Amino acid sequence: MNDHMNPLTRRRFLTWSGIAAAGALAAGATQVDWDDLMSAAADDPLDPDAGVLVVLTLYGGNDGLNTVVPAGDDAYQDLRPELAYKPDEVLDIGEGLGLNPGMKGMKGLWDDGSLAIVRGVGYPNPDHSHFRSMGIWQTGSPKSAVPTGWLGRWLDATDGNPLHALAIDPVLPPLFAGEKTAAASLPAGGLQLPKGDLGAAFAALGEPVSGEERWQATAARSIADLHNAAKTLGGAVHGPDTGDREDDEERDKGASAGGKGGLAAQLDVVARLIEAGVPTRAYSVSLGGFDTHADERDTQERLLSELDSAVTPFAKRLAATDRGKQAVVLVYSEFGRRVKGNASEGTDHGTAGPVFLVGDRVQAGFHGEQPSLTDLDDDDLKSTTDFRDIYAVLLQDVLGADPARILDEHPGKLDGLVAT
Repeated sequence: MNDHMNPLTRRRFLTWSGIAAAGALAAGATQVDWDDLMSAAADDPLDPDAGVLVVLTLYGGNDGLNTVVPAGDDAYQDLRPELAYKPDEVLDIGEGLGLNPGMKGMKGLWDDGSLAIVRGVGYPNPDHSHFRSMGIWQTGSPKSAVPTGWLGRWLDATDGNPLHALAIDPVLPPLFAGEKTAAASLPAGGLQLPKGDLGAAFAALGEPVSGEERWQATAARSIADLHNAAKTLGGAVHGPDTGDREDDEERDKGASAGGKGGLAAQLDVVARLIEAGVPTRAYSVSLGGFDTHADERDTQERLLSELDSAVTPFAKRLAATDRGKQAVVLVYSEFGRRVKGNASEGTDHGTAGPVFLVGDRVQAGFHGEQPSLTDLDDDDLKSTTDFRDIYAVLLQDVLGADPARILDEHPGKLDGLVAT
């Protein structure tokens, strides 16, 4: 089933993904501002030795075979005559594989020993539906629909403080839906403050005045907080520059399956919050547009370049502070694409794909077996690594939780992925 989703689907995804807590999220999720987070950092600062998880979702189904590319494999070249990269076009990372040419910065992270690639990641009995597959990844439950997200259950298992998990997005993703609580959200884009004389006058309205009434003081503090956020976060509080209409149409390619742009701004917010000592242990950010049924090479390479230009400086920045060194970034998509290209110079919904982990604590290099391009399951790649094996590592070694309680006694764990 190829259920193409229109661009306005994040809220619909919440209610259609099989997560019963979605209604509670929409009605009662905690939206916080910069002042709330800075107060939390002062009152309950993050332990510098505490692990932090940043979950980066690539919405739409990223084509793994053109991300970690088996360019030297004759089967790959034969099955994708219009889409295949030649060996001299990719960034060689060994074992006959190369990164997409848009990922030069992440190739540097690979060389520096801070990038791990888990190959062939999927789940049993794969589903080609965006909704169902993303629901499986975000709930951590491939067998049956459950009412909570995997990090929502982690939040329930801790003290249930919403500030311990934060979505840099106005709509919480299902992975942060707990049975008893839900994570907080901090929208990263859309704040435009006036400049020049008008901006100075507006900022002056936020100055405290002795003797003013309660509601005047509250309004003034709100104005001051906006300006403090703009000053502290810099460009991260502004939405991405979409350019002219032609650029907008280019950005819309492959965007039928949710997610959002402005990834660098989202990660800039996360970096600043980690550095400030905010007690959040799990963050969610996203990049959309990977539903590449047509014109795939240019669209995906542009998106992977955006991923690369956001994640690379973020990883380097994390490595520069004690708290940042404790952070691990998980990059995943709901499924890969079909091995064979389609008639529109694109690919259709598939199954297994690579997962990236970035950070000072990751055990760099390849993990998991590369799927065969000739031993297929109904023209799809056979998964070689269960995604829950990765979640188990992140829960135990990054968040200090018992994976069995959160992953319904799933027995697997991909040892050697993250340093303890």
